Amino acid sequence: MALTADKQALIWKTLNETRGKIEPAEYKNYIFGLMFYKFLSEKVQTWLDQQLHGETWASVWEQNPEKAAAFMQTKLGYVIQPGELFSDWQAAINVDQFNITNVADALVHFNQGIQQGAKATFEGIFDDMDLASSRLGSNTQTRTKTLMDWISLIDQIELDEDADVLGDLYEYLIGMFAANSGAKAGEFYTPHQVSDIMARILTAGREDMPTYSLYDPAMGSGSLLLTTASYMKNDGVRGAIKYYGQEVITTTYNLGRINLMMHGVEYNDINIQNADTLSSDWPDGVQSGVDSPRMFDAVMANPPYSQPWDYDNREDDPRFKLGIAPKSKADFAFLQHGLYHLKQDGRMAIVLPHGVLFRAAEGRIRQALLENRNISAVIGLPEKIFTNTGIPTIIMILEKNRTTDDVLFIDASKGFEKQKNTNKLRQEDVDLIVETFLKREDVAKYAHVASFEEIKENDFNLNIPRYVDTFEEEEAVDLVAVSQDLVDVNRDIAQSESDLLAMISDLAVTDDSQAIIASAKQLFGGKDE
Repeated sequence: MALTADKQALIWKTLNETRGKIEPAEYKNYIFGLMFYKFLSEKVQTWLDQQLHGETWASVWEQNPEKAAAFMQTKLGYVIQPGELFSDWQAAINVDQFNITNVADALVHFNQGIQQGAKATFEGIFDDMDLASSRLGSNTQTRTKTLMDWISLIDQIELDEDADVLGDLYEYLIGMFAANSGAKAGEFYTPHQVSDIMARILTAGREDMPTYSLYDPAMGSGSLLLTTASYMKNDGVRGAIKYYGQEVITTTYNLGRINLMMHGVEYNDINIQNADTLSSDWPDGVQSGVDSPRMFDAVMANPPYSQPWDYDNREDDPRFKLGIAPKSKADFAFLQHGLYHLKQDGRMAIVLPHGVLFRAAEGRIRQALLENRNISAVIGLPEKIFTNTGIPTIIMILEKNRTTDDVLFIDASKGFEKQKNTNKLRQEDVDLIVETFLKREDVAKYAHVASFEEIKENDFNLNIPRYVDTFEEEEAVDLVAVSQDLVDVNRDIAQSESDLLAMISDLAVTDDSQAIIASAKQLFGGKDE
């Protein structure tokens, strides 16, 4: 079952009408939390239907709660106790026996019942649902009423058990909340078209790999990880694809964990951290003085652009051996971090502002990357395609063991569909970028494969207009023809003046007509025809 655009729009409209005075950035925490709890509850119910053979979950729990909990943990990694499924909340609402404590108790029990090996995936995932917030109401009664309305609303969003459909809805809502939550709140979201470009390039020729590891050091909602995995043949096969990531903002970290699982990723294939990537390297870094970093098949990132960072005492950090990024701009710190964790035969894609291509302060790092043959391509994107910034950006593609030192430049800045306040890459724009990358050939006004010598002659400046000439020459002006046109126009004007004066003269039947003729002559510059 496909989630149609009409269905998406209807769901968004309905959700938006129920949020009251709560801002979208905060409202999403409750809606996504309830959606995810319903998702987990339905997984529990499906599993119970397969296991209990007619018995009720309540009776099994009553016989031995510890054993029943351990049994569910083994399969799902978490436990939902009898009477605390999402469907139980809706049943209580239907008979007027629901209270906000039903939800509060269920979330506490959920957190207590997480399997030890699944804690990194599930623990604290509902912490952003502040059930005591005055935004929900001034007292328990009004907060209960608000929650009842939302539970009933989520219950009415009947899709099916297809994780892809539910995941698509979740991804759609992430984008809508990002677009309606202000620029800062939109940082967690990468438009699907940009994710798609990066994913197709990262996986090109590697789709059949039996196992594949993905890493996003600034993962946001996790959309880059999911889109990249979707191009792998073993996507959806448990254990085949491993998802790794780091996210510093706790609310966004929770959002990303939920997004992965709502798309059907099993908890034991997820390994993401709530940490500052630049300050806290992946936990497998330097141990007992020995550098043993974890490496990944594909690294993708859309980090915050040109943000300040703590660059002091970084000289001994093995991630930044090519140079320390400026204190006011962490772009090359994120890039080097990702490249450091890339396997020798891996591929990396990162979204960055144009400044990284030419700023003098980062010249040493840029030159080192080029001399190491790490930069494979620079792709210029249109402006206004992100929710959190209107500036044009680039996608840089990097590898560790390239055999050539050329760089492909693509200027895709003019291929988009203009919308109300933003620009959107069309499918043909996405396809052209990917096809041009794969062919790696010059395309007039669009792409150029620059040799290392050519780049060196430009002092390692990678500004795209230096390599892709998109200037459209205007047709030469024929001055002789323009001069003749002016002569013809002046002749026509003179003839029109003469004709008008003649008509006025023919109408001269009173003394006043002479005054009219005189006025007309004065109007035309005092000519005496």
